Formats: sequence, C-alpha cells, structure tokens
Amino acid sequence: MEITYNYFDNSDAHLPPGFRFHPTDEELITYYLLKKVLDCNFTGRAIAEVDLNKCEPWELPAKAKMGEKEWYFFSLRDRKYPTGLRTNRATEAGYWKATGKDREIYSSKTCALVGMKKTLVFYRGRAPKGEKSNWVMHEYRLEGKFAYQYLSRSSKVFYIYHIHAHSYFIRHFSSV
Repeated sequence: MEITYNYFDNSDAHLPPGFRFHPTDEELITYYLLKKVLDCNFTGRAIAEVDLNKCEPWELPAKAKMGEKEWYFFSLRDRKYPTGLRTNRATEAGYWKATGKDREIYSSKTCALVGMKKTLVFYRGRAPKGEKSNWVMHEYRLEGKFAYQYLSRSSKVFYIYHIHAHSYFIRHFSSV
C-alpha cells in the first residue's frame, strides 16, 4: 500500500495532515488585515470574505475556507446609520453584543499600537430581550499607525472576525 502526503504548496489546495491555522493577534492585524485594507482583492488562503450581517453564526462554518471549531472571515464594516459612526451588528435572527473592553494589539518588533480586538457574543432575538448563545466573535481592526484615517481614502474598512462556539452548542444547534 502506497502512502502519499500532501505538502503545503502555493500551487496545491491541499494542506498537510494536522495543519492548523492559528495566527497571533498581531499576525492577523499586520499580515492579513493590513493587506486586505490596502488591496481589497487580497485573499487569505484560510480567511473567507462574508457579509456578517447576512449570515447567522451557525451558517458561518459552511462558508469558511477551513476550520473545525473556529473560523476566520474578512467582512466590510457596516454602519447602523448611513451618516453615523455606529457599527451594525444585527442579523435576521439576532445580534452581536460587545462584552468587556477593547484590547490593544502591539507590534512585537516596534512596540507600536497596530490594532484593537473587541469580543462580542451572539444573542438570539432583539435587544434588550435577546437570549445569549455560546457563539463568540473577536473583531480585529486597524489602529495606531495603521489606522484607517492614515491609509488611502479609497481603502475600504475591512475587519477580521474570529468566530467560535462551545462544542456542545455546535453539535446541538448547528442545524437551527
């Protein structure tokens, strides 16, 4: 019996057994998000692009490029009001609610602020009576010297989202 291995190769879509996409917060900001903001045609091999306001959390695993328990996505910022600054985080079935305070992400080389990380939890229904779920999302945005106001005016405001849920929730509610 002949055994073949798939090695990581830019020309080959297959990944080696055991491959996991597990970037640091800094790598998400400085490598993936910055490249996407500077070139909206940039595609990360492991990060799909979706409109998070048109997808429920339990639909996202099927839209991801890879991942079994956690998934990464690029998404354009959607404003709640056309002339306002508030971000729209509502879906048809519920909404993403921020929890805790935003965390700063610094460059390990220069110690400069490069981004921010916000944690959000999905609630089914409408505020303020929504029912908390086990779906958690981390929102990464550029900040400091990489802040959107310092980039080209033609740059679109993309964020990276890291989404996961407890395994009990995935098994029992993924078909909802």
